[in-house]
Amino acid sequence: MPEPYDVITMGRIGVDLYPLRTGVPLAQVDTFGKFLGGSATNVAVGAARLGRRAAVITRTGRDPFGDYLHQALREFEVDDRWVTAVDAYPTPVTFCEVFPPDDFPLYFYRLPKAPDLEIHPDELDLDAIRSAHIFWMTGTGLCAEPSRTATLAALEARGRAGMTVFDLDWRPMFWPDGAEPGAVYARALRHATVAVGNLDECEVAVGEREPHAAARALLAAGVELAVVKQGPKGVLAVHRDGTRAEVPPVPVDVVNGLGAGDAFGGALCHGLLAGWDLEHVMRYANAAGAIVAGRLACSSAMPYDDEVTRTLADGRVPAGDPPPEPPTAPSTAPSSVRSPEAHS
Repeated sequence: MPEPYDVITMGRIGVDLYPLRTGVPLAQVDTFGKFLGGSATNVAVGAARLGRRAAVITRTGRDPFGDYLHQALREFEVDDRWVTAVDAYPTPVTFCEVFPPDDFPLYFYRLPKAPDLEIHPDELDLDAIRSAHIFWMTGTGLCAEPSRTATLAALEARGRAGMTVFDLDWRPMFWPDGAEPGAVYARALRHATVAVGNLDECEVAVGEREPHAAARALLAAGVELAVVKQGPKGVLAVHRDGTRAEVPPVPVDVVNGLGAGDAFGGALCHGLLAGWDLEHVMRYANAAGAIVAGRLACSSAMPYDDEVTRTLADGRVPAGDPPPEPPTAPSTAPSSVRSPEAHS
């Protein structure tokens, strides 16, 4: 049997077109940078940057943008074997406006339908999904068929083996008008061992937005570890065994906050796989997120381990920190696995 993946993610992919001028509205921007995008895909990139064997399950259009995404995934050393083309729909593009420190409007072009919502259950490699040390899925994957059924099928195939992370990822513009996600979120939470979300996403998933109440509600819904992002107040993590950690954010001069959560996710996977104590996992993930918030791009801004370690040691992200260069040798980060239950 092939060696299991450290991380398999499932969900969105697309092309991010980010303005190379910041602080101006989109109508005045005349040059853009082109980047690999999509939350689940970026998490896979983040994990790969930290030395993990990662793959993503998603779909693109059969077009030049789709070709670009395959090329980018391979450059980031993310396995693209389960990234397939859909003839009927174009590869999505996303534009953003960049108004640091906290205003980054997004404009999604995913009509008439995004290919990543055309993942079918019978296309899934369930053996690989079952054997992956971490399987990461998102709320957006539950917003439409056949992606919803495929995502739930993957969760059921896992059977709570290893670590299964539910990124609550609430994007109301992707859901049909009037849709109530509560029931399908509850069904997914019963299969997940880790839930990650901000206060708005926690409120959608479990009806609570006070951080400690939200964490308790997520645990009651079935997960072993609840990770509640509190924005400028940092992050709260509570494990079913009573272990908890609440850590502040890492200071950073924000350039673009859009990729910080995905970097947090990739680093969260890395820390859980390493078996670190809960507080160290949260501090490490916070530092990874801060590094990306200090850069323009998302995928190509994902940090390497030495950058995160340096940021933790310094206590803040250095101003003007440049995008990273590939290391001269592959990371030798450990790939041993402990479940979230091991944190004590």
